[in-house]
Amino acid sequence: MKISAQVQNSQGSHKVTLRTNDNEHALDILPRPTGFGSSANGGELLFLALASCYCNDIYREATKRNIQVERVEVEVDGDFGSEGEPARNIAYRARVVAKASEEQIRELMIFTDSVAEIQNTLRLGMSVKLLEVEAIPV
Repeated sequence: MKISAQVQNSQGSHKVTLRTNDNEHALDILPRPTGFGSSANGGELLFLALASCYCNDIYREATKRNIQVERVEVEVDGDFGSEGEPARNIAYRARVVAKASEEQIRELMIFTDSVAEIQNTLRLGMSVKLLEVEAIPV
């Protein structure tokens, strides 16, 4: 599965395009009040990625177990220090309402945490490379 995200930003315009394989869609995020940049910061979007991954994976894993999930709530928080410092104290809480026993739901939730790809990516500490820069004078 190939995933990409693209941001195009200029005065008063902020366009986000997401793609998984051949499935492309937009995500509505307003520009900052100044008109430049995104109203959502990278930390918020990182935590959204963690919450979204766990939420989606709960449904995926529940389907495998024939558990009907009615609602998922996920809250992620953590701390960022000075500019350039990585996040720390990242933690999340989840609530799942499903047609199953409490034990089955808890097992589903704990297992899902162990296979959630974004969580596992951060836990492993993958490298991120800047492959190319293009500077265009005006």
